[in-house]
Amino acid sequence: MNNKIKETRINKNLKIREVAEALKVDASLISKFESGSRKPTREQVIKIAHLLELDAHDLLIDWFSNQIVEDIGYGDFALEVLSVAEEKIKYHAKVDHQHKGSLEILLDEIDDLKVKLNEYRKLDSYRISQALELEYTFESNRIEGNTLTLRETDLVVNEGITISGKTMREHLEAINHKEAINYLKELIQKDSDFSERDLLQLHALILKGIDSKYAGNYRDVQVMINGSRHLPPQPYIIKKQMEELFFWYVAHKNQLHSVVLAAELSERLVTIHPFIDGNGRTSRLIMNLVLLKNGYVIANIKGDAENRMKYYQTLENAQVEGKKEDFHLFVANEELQSLKRYCNILGV
Repeated sequence: MNNKIKETRINKNLKIREVAEALKVDASLISKFESGSRKPTREQVIKIAHLLELDAHDLLIDWFSNQIVEDIGYGDFALEVLSVAEEKIKYHAKVDHQHKGSLEILLDEIDDLKVKLNEYRKLDSYRISQALELEYTFESNRIEGNTLTLRETDLVVNEGITISGKTMREHLEAINHKEAINYLKELIQKDSDFSERDLLQLHALILKGIDSKYAGNYRDVQVMINGSRHLPPQPYIIKKQMEELFFWYVAHKNQLHSVVLAAELSERLVTIHPFIDGNGRTSRLIMNLVLLKNGYVIANIKGDAENRMKYYQTLENAQVEGKKEDFHLFVANEELQSLKRYCNILGV
């Protein structure tokens, strides 16, 4: 791993000092990483991967394998330990699979529709994408209490018209969400790993002109969520939990179905609740970033009273009781409905 880091840094014409500044560590530490005399933490591995545009998943596998070898060494004993660990992993994977049932059926239906839709993507158009993105902006803001109608959202976003009787915040929420979607599409075109920098930039767009102090910054105060049993973590552990979130994402992005990965990432982010405001919108944007990167369509969660309640209830069950299956099913069903709508629009 150390050779790969050094070779990539040199190929990108980056000095050790520049890498150290980006990672906010001493330059001598980077030198030790490259020489192999010091090993980076797993969080540092992820940051190095993002900075050098390396595959963080591959780097982490190499990092963990080195950790295991250091702990148990070589020889027959090491092989015996790994064999027992493998059996335990297989057993738990089998148990997890037995509990999937209806979710697996739903995911199969989603993948069948995705294949079908891909055959007709040539019929897609800019106007269709724009209309669906507008609906997504409307619904995502409606979940959070924005009272702009779909037509009013269109007038604000696309015509620059001010709606009488609506607050400035509601106007900014519509405009900002549209800009955030545009940034989302830029990230997809770059085809790079999702990073903390991307997350903070998305959040900065969501709160632009609404809260200049906290836009793109983690909260530094404790918060409570109205009407929820879930109590977000104290602010002093947010940074650590966010590092854990990105580690989890890198470790699972090639292991989980894209829909489950998207739902789980969204739920984990909103459970940490790292921001003063805009957590819901940001978590749904991240969810759809994962879906779009993997060839699916925007899962547009509706903001009507009944669906909104179901969204919050399944989310709270995952947060408080650890029952994640219902939330995964909810997101999968939303993706399925979005795929069906897309197919209907194209006449498939």
